[in-house]
Amino acid sequence: MEPVEINTGEFYLRQLRADQLMDDRPLLIEGFADPTHRRFILNLRVRNLDEAAEYVELRSAEWAADRRCSWAIAEPTTGDLLGEVGLKNLDLDAHTAESAIWVHPRARGRGVASTALSAALRFGFGALGLEAVGYEHLESNLASAAVAKRCEFTLLGAKPDLAPTGEKVIRWSRASS
Repeated sequence: MEPVEINTGEFYLRQLRADQLMDDRPLLIEGFADPTHRRFILNLRVRNLDEAAEYVELRSAEWAADRRCSWAIAEPTTGDLLGEVGLKNLDLDAHTAESAIWVHPRARGRGVASTALSAALRFGFGALGLEAVGYEHLESNLASAAVAKRCEFTLLGAKPDLAPTGEKVIRWSRASS
């Protein structure tokens, strides 16, 4: 699948980039270096320009393989990276996906996450024909719980297995309407 851009009104969603016109790598490194980000995003590290370039390439390859739709959340006037939103574990045959979101520390508290995730969900349900999208977060991630509520997910409860941190993983689901 080819990446698409989405205008959310306040922000726009576009493919992550590392080219002559736009380079998200420095802001990816900053975002992934944030202690709050590192606390809740356990499986990825982006510590330098090479790792950031690999991350951008990974997201591009995932789009092409129909495994993940991933967007940079961008400031509309400058194009600066504010975070990333996506539909991961995409299964077009089963019409399901899991949502993913992170926001750069400088953009937190502005409604970036709920605005971007709502737009990604509209794309998933409308353009991709998804019937259900899941959302998971660590129990202590109260910001993620608030985003799930604002985006009209239904609380399913804790997963039976704990996260590697020893914390409960909270599951939510949203069905197409």
